[in-house]
Amino acid sequence: METVRKNSLEEINSTIPVPTGKARFIKKLFAFSGPGALVAVGYMDPGNWITSIQGGALYGYLLLSVILISSLIAMLLQVMCAKLGIVTGMDLAQATKALVGRRIAIVLWLTTELAIIATEMAEIIGSAIALNLLFNIPLLLGVVITVVDVLLLLALIKFSIRKIEALVFCLIATIFIIFSYEVALTNPNLSLIIRSFIPQTEILTAHVSGGDSAFFIALGIVGATVMPHNLYLHSSIVQSRQYTREDPQALEEAIRYATIDSNMQLSFSFIINCLLLILGASLFFGKNPEDIGRFAQLYNALQDHNMAGAIASSTLATLFAIALLASGQNATITGTLTSQIVMEGFINVTLPLWQRRIINRVIAIIPIITGIYLWGEKGEIIEKLLVYTQIFLSIALPISMLPLLYLTSSRKLMGSFVNGKTFIIVGWLANAVLIVLNIQLIIKTMNMLLS
Repeated sequence: METVRKNSLEEINSTIPVPTGKARFIKKLFAFSGPGALVAVGYMDPGNWITSIQGGALYGYLLLSVILISSLIAMLLQVMCAKLGIVTGMDLAQATKALVGRRIAIVLWLTTELAIIATEMAEIIGSAIALNLLFNIPLLLGVVITVVDVLLLLALIKFSIRKIEALVFCLIATIFIIFSYEVALTNPNLSLIIRSFIPQTEILTAHVSGGDSAFFIALGIVGATVMPHNLYLHSSIVQSRQYTREDPQALEEAIRYATIDSNMQLSFSFIINCLLLILGASLFFGKNPEDIGRFAQLYNALQDHNMAGAIASSTLATLFAIALLASGQNATITGTLTSQIVMEGFINVTLPLWQRRIINRVIAIIPIITGIYLWGEKGEIIEKLLVYTQIFLSIALPISMLPLLYLTSSRKLMGSFVNGKTFIIVGWLANAVLIVLNIQLIIKTMNMLLS
């Protein structure tokens, strides 16, 4: 175990060359593109899937506005992360520790690690369910099989970060194509979809008997969409490009292209999450809440010959399960990288990648195996656990947002790249609203547990 301070993810820091001078826009954008894909993966993991599907199944298109607002907040925060990393040469964990000191940094590190583990749990559950749907493997065995992710990551990491970025982008594009086609087959109500992007007060009050409230699922969507660990990841991996750190023009250019890359990729994740909610609404809305919105039920519904039409129903369902498995495997890369970033940044400790991977996976598996042992292999129980991991992420989010907003709004730290007034107002307003909503969530959850 080492305790030597290093650059953020030193093994990839400043390793990707970028064109200089008057190179074409497309050529420069291609060189800077990639970090956005790794970040976008976290916005379309199995946790996003289940919350979006259940939101659509229980409340139709009502929560589309929540996905839109969450995605816009995510874009704003990720731009701040990119600016922080490019301008200061520090990732969010390093910059936060310099701000708050060692003792508070340890608390923040533990909280962030728990958020990463919550994300890991969502990945494990999604992958185990996908294996069950594809090969009829029992959930418990599927959970154990996910330990193979350790070997997968270690194999991938031997390639350059550029190749990993390209692989992840291809998987994102695959998921996008699959769900675009499947939603098109359901013939959704386009005019109602467009109107649903306008927020409605019903989100705070709607409650279907036998299902979670719209507000509860909305918070899950926020937690699944705006991922705390992505803030640390993005501030680090943008530093993999070889821009001139001392040149203000080079920094401005790096920020501009990083912003385009991030917003393009997050637009894909926004559309995918909307497609998932629309798919859940098209197939399940208006049915018994106890019998809808789960992965297995969606898989079975996609085998409906009447809906499949132009493509074999079994193939359509299989594509869904493959996309679910790919989504879970995607997240294993970013989760481990982020865990390394926060450990090095907050407490100056570096572990070998394989040790970091095994520790995260073992801790994440324990509550899932415990749940299967206590309640059996009931898919609805395990998927409920997946939803609750997203609620925890929503609660943990302000802990990462507060220092990010403060740091990027500091002229002393950011110089001429400090946040503008609009960024500051919108950022603090979003944080304040999220904190208030989370307090209400905690109260409601406690009341449910005590009743």
